[in-house]
Amino acid sequence: VQLQASGGGLVQAGGSLRLSCAASGRTFSRYDTGWFRQVPGKEREFVAAIRWSGGSTHYADSVKGRFTITRDNAKNTVYLQMNSLKPEDTAVYYCAATAYYSDYAATETYDYWGQGTQVTVSS
Repeated sequence: VQLQASGGGLVQAGGSLRLSCAASGRTFSRYDTGWFRQVPGKEREFVAAIRWSGGSTHYADSVKGRFTITRDNAKNTVYLQMNSLKPEDTAVYYCAATAYYSDYAATETYDYWGQGTQVTVSS
């Protein structure tokens, strides 16, 4: 599975962005998928995850109520809608996929990673 993240950019605090993670290769619709983010000098942290079916989703406490993860399996794409953005959301955002996650928040769970897209939120 090859993953391509896009949709990052510069936005003012309170604004919105929608990230996309487009997949090619194997049957992406059967892969559980997550979004992570990382700032320089810090470990990559969990943001959100979704089952291959879209039947369940999970969020980090810091983004709950502001971010929404969805997927369109017909388009082999997972989205992260980010609303009410804060300066502390500034990071490089990565999408990742695995055949099945038990611990959706652990980076070791995921077998495939995209290249990352920069999100910068100005105050």
